[in-house]
Amino acid sequence: MTGERLTRSTPDVGPLRDLLAEWGEPAYRATQVRDGLVVRRAPLASLTTLPRTVRELLAEALPETLVEVTRQTSTDGLTAKFLWRTVRDPAEIETVLMRNPSRSTVCVSSQAGCAMACTFCATGQAGLERHLDAVEIVEQVVRAQHASPERVSNVVYMGMGEPLANYDAVWESVERLHGDYGMSARHLTISTVGVAPGIRRLAREALPVTLAVSLHAPDDELRSRLVPLDRRYPIAEVLDAAAEVAGAHGRRVTFEYAVIDRVNDDLEHGHALGVLLRAWPGVGGAHVNLIPLNPTAGFAGRAPDPRRVRRFADVLRAYGVGATIRRNRGVDIDAACGQLRERARPS
Repeated sequence: MTGERLTRSTPDVGPLRDLLAEWGEPAYRATQVRDGLVVRRAPLASLTTLPRTVRELLAEALPETLVEVTRQTSTDGLTAKFLWRTVRDPAEIETVLMRNPSRSTVCVSSQAGCAMACTFCATGQAGLERHLDAVEIVEQVVRAQHASPERVSNVVYMGMGEPLANYDAVWESVERLHGDYGMSARHLTISTVGVAPGIRRLAREALPVTLAVSLHAPDDELRSRLVPLDRRYPIAEVLDAAAEVAGAHGRRVTFEYAVIDRVNDDLEHGHALGVLLRAWPGVGGAHVNLIPLNPTAGFAGRAPDPRRVRRFADVLRAYGVGATIRRNRGVDIDAACGQLRERARPS
């Protein structure tokens, strides 16, 4: 648990049993609550096995940490974006639910805002307000599950913020999702723009989460203009750290590459990236996920013609580097990669 807090999204049977005993309820009620909130991930109000008075008392005793401000749904009905206001202050964050026929994926935020200042990212353009705690991260998953007919089986830490800049809270949330909610570590993906010390910490963790590294350029000169953190942790150091994770966990690492028209999408960039990654020693070799740039108000760049992206992918494959082109979802509601942003600012 985070400190001494007992919340709706992080219930433990022991403290729940003590709490319910104060109200004269039998011990088995604690198991009913945990099974409903954690195992079934159901809203408290829907737990009709509990007396209404107990549900009302629990609603007060187990507060939610996020207040839903708005919810938008894409035109195809398969992507939803939630805007939350945190209870402990006026910070606002966004979460994205992506539905598929058999399962759903939740893209969670780890910070309100972001200090990494990546030029093409709406969150980075806004700056950092604060870290989220583990409970606020986990609750994003739980509340998104309430809106999904399919079970949420995948969580990607690709929302607002740099997860490895908030390492302790992020890892605590990983352990809770895995231990309390039964989610496979292999279905939990942590994305980073290259916080090399944090990547190396992941290599020492017992849970084999999936790592995604946002590369976005084949050389430090270009990457430092797109991702300022490159000046502190250049590409070579980031690749070495990522290889440690791949070796420790026996998992393939994915390299994310936002493809920007006439900026990093020339064939010479593709050749340079292919040369850089063809000998990368990670398990399964390098795999690049090409993401056509999503529009943001603070960046004038645009996505290339799809044919340029396909040619770029073909160049990478010629070097033996795996390449896929992401089908961006939720662009019509500003829910796609790089589009999440903070709205409330500290006074």
